[in-house]
This record gives sequence, structure tokens and C-alpha cells, in this order.
Amino acid sequence: MSSTGQYTIRGVTQDGRPFRPSDWAERLAGAMSSFRPGGGAGGPGAHIGYSPYCFPRVVGGVKCVIVDEALRGIEPMAWDFVMNFARDNGLTVVDGAAPAD
Repeated sequence: MSSTGQYTIRGVTQDGRPFRPSDWAERLAGAMSSFRPGGGAGGPGAHIGYSPYCFPRVVGGVKCVIVDEALRGIEPMAWDFVMNFARDNGLTVVDGAAPAD
């Protein structure tokens, strides 16, 4: 469990290469956009924008996705999807959310 309640998935593989495609962070966070307080409710346009539990950020010039541990309690399968994505693609997961550039 994270001491901060958040994890940073860095867009750098474990062998030091940038992860591709270049829009991977936006795609992953976009797939999680419906997991938000109040669920998917919100009317037209509610799908636009990222979930506060999973959102893209650039840290030190590297595309990242910040994942809040609250996602695990809201939807364990979504949490598993995001963490398995990182593991399956050899991405580095760091405890804590780094400040944006």
C-alpha cells in the first residue's frame, strides 16, 4: 500500500526506453475516465475529462499516469487493469504522485 495513497506509472520501460505510443498516458487515463465520484452520472459531456483516480501528468519530461489507491475500493477490476497494464508493459511504478512539470 502506498504511503501517499497514489502511485505514478512512468512512461519509461524497466530497460530505460520511452514507452510507445506517445499518447499511451492519455489513452490509459481516458479508459478510466468513468471511474469518478458519483460514477458515470453527469449528463451530456460527462465523459469528457479524466477521473481524479487516474489521470495523465508529465513529470520530469516523462509522460506518466497518476493512479489513486481509492480506485481499488471503487472498482477492483479497473485497479487491476491499470496495474496489470504497467506490469505487462514493463513500466516503472513509483510510490507517490510526483509534481507536474
